[in-house]
Amino acid sequence: MKYSKIPNTDIKVSKICLGTMTFGEQNTENDAHEQLNYAVEQGINFIDTAEMYSVPGREETQGSTERFIGTWLKNKKREDLVVATKIAGPSPGLSYIRDNMGFSNEAIDDAIGKSLKRLQTDYLDIYQLHWPDRNANFFGKRNYVHNPNEQWEDNFQQVIEKLDSLVQEGKIRHYGVSNETSWGVMRHLSESSKHNLTRCKTIQNPYSLLNRLFEVNLAEVSMRENVGLLAYSPMAFGRLSGKFLNGKMPEGSRIKLFPQFSRYNSEQSILATKMYADLAKELNLSLAHLSLAFVNQQPFVTSNIIGATTMEQLKENIESIHVELSQETLEKIDKIQELQPNTAP
Repeated sequence: MKYSKIPNTDIKVSKICLGTMTFGEQNTENDAHEQLNYAVEQGINFIDTAEMYSVPGREETQGSTERFIGTWLKNKKREDLVVATKIAGPSPGLSYIRDNMGFSNEAIDDAIGKSLKRLQTDYLDIYQLHWPDRNANFFGKRNYVHNPNEQWEDNFQQVIEKLDSLVQEGKIRHYGVSNETSWGVMRHLSESSKHNLTRCKTIQNPYSLLNRLFEVNLAEVSMRENVGLLAYSPMAFGRLSGKFLNGKMPEGSRIKLFPQFSRYNSEQSILATKMYADLAKELNLSLAHLSLAFVNQQPFVTSNIIGATTMEQLKENIESIHVELSQETLEKIDKIQELQPNTAP
């Protein structure tokens, strides 16, 4: 395994992070523990989850992922592991999580208390704001349209002050953001600096061969301000495994089970995937290894969040850490990307 440090901290994390959002929906508790045990055996020390998981979000399964991790974590040496979770932003469809889905002090206290209990731990290494509580482009939304009648009031200072208090209490070590924009990250950094508060260390956004929007603006923020990307969906809901090529739709696959997850189903995504598959074949690599190695090698990526529903998938994903793409291969990837830029925002 390869390791990097979370920027501006002394926390060493595996370059591959185990994503867990299938625990409780597509994976049982026994499955979850098997994945966790294998991942740790392979040198992975970084586990990412969220209070709303499993996915798709449902009242019946909400919190199941954290609970499955918790029953595993209670028997492990906690200081050897880096655990990250997220507080959900406002969403009408998730009102069952709590009455107040914003980032008020009360909401944060409620959310973190429940996450710590489910995870059976006294602290979190990284606590993340799952998505902004204001009108912004995330979850595939293009072309920001400003709403002058938006109800949101600027609350950056209040939210960061609350997170800072959690650091002082020892409940979290650091905080990060997720599904955030360049403006949002810079506001977090400026407010922290202005008021001498804890600083945003990471940003968890989508990044893959089919979604390179991070490179447009956020990569510069990441490199110049030293905020590490925790890349999610590097396999584009499994499309970059190659299992959907030539119109195939395997039973039990995420896209088959949950057709509402259509982010990577466009004709452009399908065409680009075919071109990447041809390149992988030319290099004698699996498409999964090409896709994950590409993410692993980016200088702004602190850790690459993989997810799997089978042990076979998990093993292949982890093995990508041993793949090194040449400069020539990276240039070929860029040429394909130029033909179909950012097919799935």
